[in-house]
This record gives sequence, C-alpha cells and structure tokens, in this order.
Amino acid sequence: MTSHRPEMVFRGRRMPGDRALVMAIVNRTPDSFYDKGATFADTAALEAVDRAVAAGADIVDIGGVKAGEGPEVDVDEESRRVVPFVAEVRHRHPDLVISVDTWRHEVGRQVCEAGADLLNDTWAGADPKLVEVAAEFGAGYVCSHVGGMPVRTDPYPAPTPERPFWPRYDDVVAEVTAELTEAASRTVAAGVPRGGILVDPTFDFGKSTRHGLELLRHFDRLTETGWPVLVALSNKDLIGETLDVEPQDRLAGTLAATAIAAKAGAAVFRAHNVRETREAVEAVAALDQKKEQGGHPVA
Repeated sequence: MTSHRPEMVFRGRRMPGDRALVMAIVNRTPDSFYDKGATFADTAALEAVDRAVAAGADIVDIGGVKAGEGPEVDVDEESRRVVPFVAEVRHRHPDLVISVDTWRHEVGRQVCEAGADLLNDTWAGADPKLVEVAAEFGAGYVCSHVGGMPVRTDPYPAPTPERPFWPRYDDVVAEVTAELTEAASRTVAAGVPRGGILVDPTFDFGKSTRHGLELLRHFDRLTETGWPVLVALSNKDLIGETLDVEPQDRLAGTLAATAIAAKAGAAVFRAHNVRETREAVEAVAALDQKKEQGGHPVA
C-alpha cells in the first residue's frame, strides 16, 4: 500500500498526504472512560492541547459529552464546555485544525463560529441538521457507523434475552464499507466540501470485538473506497478484550492496531497518546517509502 492518502482540506487548511495524521483527544467531560475527567477544567484542557501540539498532533478533537451512558448533558451545558474553549484554542494555535466531537447542530454552529474546522459526528447523523451546518461553514465532517445504536448508548452492550446476539452482520466489512460510502456521498450532495469528509468505522460502537478485528484484517477495503478513513481505536474495548487488559494498559495493543491500519492506508488516527501514535505512523510511512524505493542494498 502506498503512503499517499486522499487530499484533505479543512476550511482551507490543507493537510500533508505523505503519512497518516494524528488527532489528539481532549475531553471536556468529568467522566471520560480513559482519563476520568483529567481535562475537564479549563486550565488542564488548555495545557493538554499545548502538549498535544508540541507532541506532533495535526488535529485536536474536543468533546463535551461522554460518548456512552452518563448524566444528562443538555445543549447549553455542552456549549458551555466547548464553545469558549474552541475560541481560546483558535487564539492560541491559529494554524491548528480544530475538530469538535458533537452530534448536535446547535453546538456545531456555535463551534464553527468560534473557529472549528471539522465536525466529528460520532452518532451517524442522529441530528440531520449537523451536516447542513458543516456545509454552511465549509467545515469538514466525519461520517460514522454505529450500527443503528441510539445516541449515548454504551459501546457493544452486553447481550440480553431480547437481544441475545446483537450486533449481527452477514458481512461486517462489506456492510460497514457500503454504509460509510453512501453516507459520504450524501454528505457531498448536502454541500460539504469533498476534501473535508472523513469516514469512521467507529470501532466498538455497534460492533463486537470480533467485528472490530475483522474490520482491521480487511482494512484495505475501506481505504480502497477513496474516502479518507478516520480510525478511533485508542485504548478501546477492542484492544482491552483482545489482550485482556484495562484501559491504562492498552497502549501496546493500540499501536499494533495503528500500524496495521496505517499500512492499509488509514488517513487519521484519533489518539490519547499523541507522541507514540505520531512515531508509529511516521515509522509506517518511512518503511513504505523505503519499500517503494527498493531499500538499501544487502551487504
């Protein structure tokens, strides 16, 4: 697989195409599954952004609501957590690509006005007006796949008598690929710039660990669609269940999966561990380049 990736441009910010990009995670939530609220406070969150940029992040993804189940966070509270923060990050880092993880069009509009470049819709169009906001501002947009899960449902819920084998796919790779391709085409038709669209198979959400491993084994089928693929598997249950380790011990497994997806042409990696992820994708890019050039002669 060549190291070249599809061109990506987010509100005029053209991204490098010779390697995968790193999207740092900054959660403005008190109940994140991984950091347990370490960047909920303003100062801690701003310091996290500064560290991520220094470590080589190309994009910073800011979220104000925990993805899974938890206390209610209404539009006003989500806006309070992220909108002024986006404005401050834009002031401190004028060239940084800022992404906001939200499914609500009201929040999307406010963060675009504050300087966000990319709307990371992790709930697959639950609010259809969000894509309209991206089109209006010329912002980027992430099309995700969650297998029909409602907003703020815990990832891969345990089976119940009513849903003993859920989630179920005849061919998870084919079905996820088809749904994401269709979603990306609809997003273009809605007016979002083609170069700003990413597709995300959304590991864990609406998929078991077995499904996630199958997607990774055949990741080239996603990248061969021509749409830039966002990979968000950092320290997730896919890694934890595969290796039987807790969230704080999933870095090695995350980087192994990162290398596999990068080799298959993934475009962006959403990551907690920025420096390590940046080094992993740069190593894959360098090895690909060496292979294309024939490498060094054997002594």
